Amino acid sequence: MQDRTESESRRLLRRLRDTLAAPGDGQARLNSITHHIADSMRTQVCSIYLFRDPDTLELCATEGLRAQAVHKTRLRLGEGLVGRVARTGQPVNTANAPAQPGFRYMPETGEEVFPSFLGVPIQRVGEKLGVLVVQSREAREFSEDEVYGLEVAAMVLAEMAELGAFLGHGARPEHRLAAVFRGVPAQEGAAEGQVWLHEPRVVITNPVGDDPEKERARLAEAVAMLRQTVDEMVSSADLASDEGRGVLETYRMFTRSRSWLRRMEEDIDLGLSAEAAVDKEQSHARARLESTADPYLRERLHDLDDLWNRLLRILTGQGRDTGIPMPDNPILVARNIGPAELLEYGRRLRGVVLEDGSVGSHAAIVARTLAIPLVVHAGRITAEALSGDTILVDGDSGVVHLRPEDSVAAAFRERIAMQAKAMQRYAGLRDLPATTKCGTTLRLCMNAGLMADLPSLVSSGAEGVGLFRTELQFLIRTRVPQRAELAASYRRVMDNARGRPVVFRTLDIGSDKILPYMKRIEEPNPAMGWRAIRVGLDKRGVLKMQLQALIRAAAGRELNVMFPFIADGDEFACARGMLAEQLEREAALGHQMPTAVKVGAMLETPSLAFASDGFFRSCDFISIGGNDLKQFFFAADRENERVRRRYDTLSLPYLGFIEMIVRRCAEHGVPLSFCGEDAGRPPEAAVLAALGLRTLSMRPASIGPVKALLRSIDLTALREVIEEGRALGVTCLRPAVTRFLADAG
Repeated sequence: MQDRTESESRRLLRRLRDTLAAPGDGQARLNSITHHIADSMRTQVCSIYLFRDPDTLELCATEGLRAQAVHKTRLRLGEGLVGRVARTGQPVNTANAPAQPGFRYMPETGEEVFPSFLGVPIQRVGEKLGVLVVQSREAREFSEDEVYGLEVAAMVLAEMAELGAFLGHGARPEHRLAAVFRGVPAQEGAAEGQVWLHEPRVVITNPVGDDPEKERARLAEAVAMLRQTVDEMVSSADLASDEGRGVLETYRMFTRSRSWLRRMEEDIDLGLSAEAAVDKEQSHARARLESTADPYLRERLHDLDDLWNRLLRILTGQGRDTGIPMPDNPILVARNIGPAELLEYGRRLRGVVLEDGSVGSHAAIVARTLAIPLVVHAGRITAEALSGDTILVDGDSGVVHLRPEDSVAAAFRERIAMQAKAMQRYAGLRDLPATTKCGTTLRLCMNAGLMADLPSLVSSGAEGVGLFRTELQFLIRTRVPQRAELAASYRRVMDNARGRPVVFRTLDIGSDKILPYMKRIEEPNPAMGWRAIRVGLDKRGVLKMQLQALIRAAAGRELNVMFPFIADGDEFACARGMLAEQLEREAALGHQMPTAVKVGAMLETPSLAFASDGFFRSCDFISIGGNDLKQFFFAADRENERVRRRYDTLSLPYLGFIEMIVRRCAEHGVPLSFCGEDAGRPPEAAVLAALGLRTLSMRPASIGPVKALLRSIDLTALREVIEEGRALGVTCLRPAVTRFLADAG
């Protein structure tokens, strides 16, 4: 029986392959396929439903149902048994379809005389393409062999769709059509360029295998090569954590799984080629893992995808290097990407678009460092985009235009040209002070995290580095950096600053910043959990090593150290005490000492604003960390799109809180700065200045626009707008501030 099933399956797949090779349009191919499958499985009905859009399935071909229902019958995702298969990615097999929960009767199809129903998803590597259905008059459940055989046929349909076999009415969107993706803005800016796929999809041109023995041998040889590669990775990896080594050991165990290999061999016996068998198992495993409630298992998808893709590349010979040169204006498109990989591309990129990722991800941090627009959660773009496609990225709104219409591209270019003209105007202000019309001068500093940022210190006109994120040096490595490496890196930063002050923020990890070699701790609310100074005070070895490196790097120069996420005065006193101990230690060892040491705290939690007078007196400076302070003030997670844009920086309660901090610092003579995205937004920067802040730190590209606005306004007049809003009891000052700035030109 098994041998007969295998031979029938191989015959069916050959007929499907011949259909693909035969001349004709997409509809003719779909009609032929439904006929072949119904005949092979001895059922009265075979139907193909394909997605018209992410939420709608359409009956695109049928053998056995009424022909007039084709391209007329549509179902929402999750609607009926077909919609359930599409939503869950799992088969539905029943002898009595009308009795199933969620069954939807479609009278136009004439399906009421076919109670038996078997539906399987048509999918490829997480991309849902449609549903393949067979139905029968005989009330029976289909056998495991029949379910498996139909899944194999669906796999071939997915590969045929990938090759464009069904282009035309009822098919997937053609890769030459314009498409718009609405994601989440993670780094502002606008860019036009050409798509550069980080990991091009492996194209399977031969889904059907004629010789099972030959395909088994090809698979065995490829798996052996994969095992050798993983073994070499494990033996040569210089990993400082058990978790990093554990991931590689999991790789090794998976490649030696007999059940994994056996499932692929069974697919080959039914008629798939070796690469199609691998792809089928990857798609099925992805569907299972994506539906699990376990966050750890879902995170392992990326690891397993990497293994499957390595195996597919071995089988197909399609390496990461496709031989196609990177275009002059590349915009990176990827499912996700790590900080080290993104840094390898560096400033060649015009922008980045990710299917996954988050506003606070490592990639977002690097994109801000590189000053390139970034859009995340642009669903399905890797399935639609081809390397070389024209692409427009709007990092302000989160909209991405792929293969745009001429009118859209023209309007976008006009906007970019206006921005370029404004940047030329800002460049002319580089050496001028940020002095307002009322005579108040502000210090505008830049944020940085890598050596590559330092040239912007001169070109932007920044007066110093108000925040140097030291964690990026840790995030881009596969092991803990050595003290000597850190000292050399910090020394180069100071050298390149050419006498301008640099404020080094100690390691700010945890929450959304997890080191590759650090054991991840699952927390219900990581942003308010074990992070930043809390990690440093608990794991003192790393913080002491970093402080020693900073002291040695600053030999003969002033050292400015800032501790992140201080929630009460005792934490700051403890951290400052640790720095004092390391200064004594380094002096005793005979190292050249800094000429002066200034120690500050980052005020990111509302609690610190109410700390004792003694805390404020103990600080050499304080910097408001606006991004975190705002999310905690409003109890609105900045990673959550539903709430993060709900609350405005220019709301009067928040501005009143900022003003209280300004007042407390002024009472104790503590220099105060504001660091974060709001410092780089001209209207917000103007209001912060009107509240009394005199130092703002932002990304380099924001310094020009902020300086231009500050030089054109009178802070006294803006202060009157704030007081008038208070008197009127308004909640948000943005409308009033917008009118004021418009009147000021």
